[in-house]
Amino acid sequence: MGDLLALAVGGLRSRRLRSVLSAAGIALGIAAMVAVLGISASSRTDLLAQLDALGTNLLTVEPGQTLFGANATLPDQAPGMISRIGPVQATAATAPVSATVRRTDHIPEEESGGIAVRAAEPQLASTLRATLSSGRFLDGATDRYPTVVLGSVAAGRLGIDGVGGRVWLGERWFTVIGILDPVPLAPEIDRSALIGFPVAEALLGTDSAPGTIYLRTDPSQVDAVRAVLAPTADPQHPEEVRVSRPSDALAARRAAGTAFTGLLLGLGAVALVVGGVGVANVMVVSVLERKPEIGLRRALGATRGDVRRQFLAESLLLSGAGGIGGVAVGAAITAAYAAGRSWGVAVPVPALAGAMAAALLIGAVAGLYPALRAARLAPTDALRT
Repeated sequence: MGDLLALAVGGLRSRRLRSVLSAAGIALGIAAMVAVLGISASSRTDLLAQLDALGTNLLTVEPGQTLFGANATLPDQAPGMISRIGPVQATAATAPVSATVRRTDHIPEEESGGIAVRAAEPQLASTLRATLSSGRFLDGATDRYPTVVLGSVAAGRLGIDGVGGRVWLGERWFTVIGILDPVPLAPEIDRSALIGFPVAEALLGTDSAPGTIYLRTDPSQVDAVRAVLAPTADPQHPEEVRVSRPSDALAARRAAGTAFTGLLLGLGAVALVVGGVGVANVMVVSVLERKPEIGLRRALGATRGDVRRQFLAESLLLSGAGGIGGVAVGAAITAAYAAGRSWGVAVPVPALAGAMAAALLIGAVAGLYPALRAARLAPTDALRT
């Protein structure tokens, strides 16, 4: 075995540039496949980490549409009725406010920047497990005064990076007392300016009807609670109530983002096959160029099997080197991409083993015909060349 390996290495070293280029073709396909699988696995790992931190037991209740297509409304008592469901651990309601928020009163009202104004209950932050980048959230002492908490996107669009400033909201000044970090399970909050229900009713004429109710429930009872939320929120018209689980939407968005994984794997496989064709071509040319060497070995006593194994070993070494290089490059691409997205790096070991196995298989298939062709050469014909 050692002699065969040394012989195969010597054959490849005699044509170094050609061998390197052929191995690079294999490496390209392997790197593409490893990178696609590694990035996909890192993405799933990040999603699971997010869900572990945010929880999958958050549900939302919103008004749907009536039988005639009009927008429905939730009863004022809906949050209280939902909070009395046994497994429900926390609830918080928000309501849309018909007002705009701008940096100053000199900006035209129609230039809202896509920022919504919502009335919010003080327990909203704890229910959503939202954190603040600065300041404080609404509470019983501030929700009755003209104070506002900005979502992360809303703060960026208004050009506000700290508390203490003022915004023009509903034709009067409101003081910014807090700025939220991004809320993955409630992206609508990121684009909102949140004020208290009391000040919304007193200064802006908002009624107390909830627009969206967020609730946390016992994780083991999510499906059971989900089934009774609509009739509990609106016993007279349960069909006009929409119930959703934001974590499902988060998983769906991530699945959509990796929808091309199969296509990219297919492209990597095509690149791998093309690399295999390159290896086969190199080995065929090598057989044609080395006929005198083959004839001399046969004349000195080498059998057909010896010649066949020599060229097959060269093909396997070529593809194996490409496989190792491809695995290293693919893992490096995965690590760099994951670091850029602040993900944990996850390269599945079975993917690495499968990539190496695929490279060796391609090498064996690509080298089989040249090896058989070399073994069929008669010593006299080879020496006469």
